[in-house]
Amino acid sequence: MRDVLEQLAAWWEAGEQVALGTVVGTWKSAPRQPGASMLVGSDGEAVGSVSGGCVEGAVYQLGEEVIDSGSPVLQRYGISDDEAMGVGLTCGGILDVFVERVSRDDFPELGEVVADIGAGRSVAVATVVAHPDPDEVGRHLVVRPEGEPTAGSLGTERLDDTVIDDARGMLAQGRTATLEYGPEGQRRGEGMRVFVASYAPRPRMLVFGAIDFAAAVARVGSFLGYRVTVCDARPVFATKSRFPEADEVVVKWPHKYVEEQVAQDQLDPRTVACVLTHDPKFDVPLLEVLLGKDAPDLAYVGAMGSRRTHEDRLARLRESGLTEEQLSRLRSPIGLDLGARTPEETAVSVAAEIIALRWGGQGEPLSETEGAIHRHG
Repeated sequence: MRDVLEQLAAWWEAGEQVALGTVVGTWKSAPRQPGASMLVGSDGEAVGSVSGGCVEGAVYQLGEEVIDSGSPVLQRYGISDDEAMGVGLTCGGILDVFVERVSRDDFPELGEVVADIGAGRSVAVATVVAHPDPDEVGRHLVVRPEGEPTAGSLGTERLDDTVIDDARGMLAQGRTATLEYGPEGQRRGEGMRVFVASYAPRPRMLVFGAIDFAAAVARVGSFLGYRVTVCDARPVFATKSRFPEADEVVVKWPHKYVEEQVAQDQLDPRTVACVLTHDPKFDVPLLEVLLGKDAPDLAYVGAMGSRRTHEDRLARLRESGLTEEQLSRLRSPIGLDLGARTPEETAVSVAAEIIALRWGGQGEPLSETEGAIHRHG
């Protein structure tokens, strides 16, 4: 829903009735991930995408029907020989798309969700997408972190308690998925499916070293949806004018900054760190913090430098007491081998490595591989 949230909120505020189609399940080489959404407005306007073009026409037509009927529909789209050029997925994947009507009456809690997402607060929306009783389909429950209030209900207190517990765990990980329960919320049951969409704050990218490569990495990181921080101890270089795409520019010794962020619980397993200083007085103490025994659990730690710089850096880190297991978390020299030369090309290679590590990609040409193109983590 995040990708169409601005338009959805505008229509909701105006009192419109619109259809929201959301990918709630994928199999094989499906083109979009769970959570990808498409809107059908009451005036016929379409916004967003659930499949990159393959089944949008069918979802659009279903959306118009749902606006009129008010009855949500869970529809599966796959492929067969006679469907491939119709409403099937030519990529060979399978999508489950849940289409529901959204308005102030149908989803009164949406305003709260929009406010939370806009303020960068963690929030999840649990929606019943399948149930033995059709009248229960489409119920919503808004879930926030422990100690914060929920809103709405999926039907019963027992069910709400079960889903709240599961959704909070997913929200902490920034995970979106469909869960299956028994009709009364039994964890080992079946028959009811609840789609939990997590809207955690944007993952963070920490870029250390205010150099020209850092500006390019910050630009690509912002494009990929990260909240980018550029940090350097030298105020003459660490300026907002040099890094306009960064969300914040911090003048501080990098290792001190990370220590502060860890103490404030500001880093999480989605955070990526790019160490571009390639200067021992900066990167060695920084990597001791990023990789040591009390290191934060980060998705990626990469360090720039030549192979000679890398070997010297490893020797210094070993002397400081880091183990081989700790050093194995370091991706250095940073990036995939794309033959990059310019700062922009290097930034693409760094981003490629981060993406490959996240989804289990091998960095090989797709033309030389077999099997599904889209991996699902």
